[in-house]
Amino acid sequence: MTTSTYQDTLNYIFEKLPMFSRIGKAALKPDLTNTLKLCAALGDPQHKFKSIHIAGTNGKGSTSHSLAAIFQQAGYKTGLYTSPHLIDFRERIRINGVPVSEQWVVDFVGKCRHLIEEINPSFFEITVAMAFLAFAEESVDIAIVETGLGGRLDSTNIITPVLSIITNISYDHKDLLGNTLAQIASEKAGIIKEDIPVVIGEQGDETDKVFFERSVILHSPLYYAESHWDMVRVKQDARYQYYKAVNKAKQELCDIQTDLTGNYQQHNIKTVLTAVEVLSFLGFNLSVSTAIDALKNVKKSTGLMGRWDWLQDQPAVICDVAHNTAGLTNVLQQWAQVNATNKHIVLGFVKDKDVAEALALFPKDATYYFCNAQIQRALPVADLSAMGLAAGLNGDTYASVADAVNAAMAKMNGDDALLITGSFFIVGEALEMTHWSERA
Repeated sequence: MTTSTYQDTLNYIFEKLPMFSRIGKAALKPDLTNTLKLCAALGDPQHKFKSIHIAGTNGKGSTSHSLAAIFQQAGYKTGLYTSPHLIDFRERIRINGVPVSEQWVVDFVGKCRHLIEEINPSFFEITVAMAFLAFAEESVDIAIVETGLGGRLDSTNIITPVLSIITNISYDHKDLLGNTLAQIASEKAGIIKEDIPVVIGEQGDETDKVFFERSVILHSPLYYAESHWDMVRVKQDARYQYYKAVNKAKQELCDIQTDLTGNYQQHNIKTVLTAVEVLSFLGFNLSVSTAIDALKNVKKSTGLMGRWDWLQDQPAVICDVAHNTAGLTNVLQQWAQVNATNKHIVLGFVKDKDVAEALALFPKDATYYFCNAQIQRALPVADLSAMGLAAGLNGDTYASVADAVNAAMAKMNGDDALLITGSFFIVGEALEMTHWSERA
């Protein structure tokens, strides 16, 4: 096999390495050993740049991209590592909003193939090492690093950041992270480092104690976003949300316009604004006014996709990568506010989610288009259809996401609306379709 072309290289790392998005739990390694070995062989690039580490059940991606946009607005050379990707693998590793080049990926894998064969890392472990090397080689001023899953044993957890952020805690990956919110919070709290400040996005009775105890043990200053900022939405359209934001300590009122249009984004924005204040205390040349400017164009400056993403009008087509109960609850509340004569939903899940619990959230007056993504971890469409029927959801099954979307589009009138949701992989395959692919 040759890794002389980008597609050959992707085929090699996708097929050779265990990949959580493809096979689930079996891809995970129980400790950080492989990542540390890989990075040691690469000269420990994780120590050669400043970083911010972000964990949480939901909102990690939006928070990461928003902070990256703010640093870029302030003139910092900014690395951004997120996962999973929606269309192109290189979405995971960006510098100033631009993905690393195809040739860089080819060269990295070619240079490190002997390491891959020797260490046998997971797909995620090698991509983390790849990102850290890219950030070190490019001498970024700051890297925003999103955890993949959990925190304590996540491959990204070999950095010592200048700030840790935990967006929120809800139920997801219970087989891996725990069956209670406190257990899940404990895993996420693994990114808190000694003497390093931490921002907590959303508070909860079961989780606050976990974070407080961890911060006390590690002498980490703790900041609660909900104590620092309050926000009220004053207007919304398909492209922007408009807020009045109050800095509680300073009693200052700010006007915020953002291209992040999901209702849930107000929580992420509070978290980001709190992080900006803490980072300014740490000596970064950031301000709330810089943040306000950057929040207008997060998608354009960072490439963020799939978060209450309004793909077209007449008929309206919206996609969102929500994939657990908390995320879907927020999305479906917003979906209920969309005015449309008829509503259509393209839906698919991965099989390690609590799908029955998720399906109970969906409205019964929509037309459903059940499908599964083209990955091994996908819940087979026949199983989903049966579960949907049991939940009172009426619809047909389709062999692919593209078939489901095309069937929905064929049935829709100009005043109808379509929601595409259930997993990153459903949204990713929808975004690959010709009429939306140029957005990537």
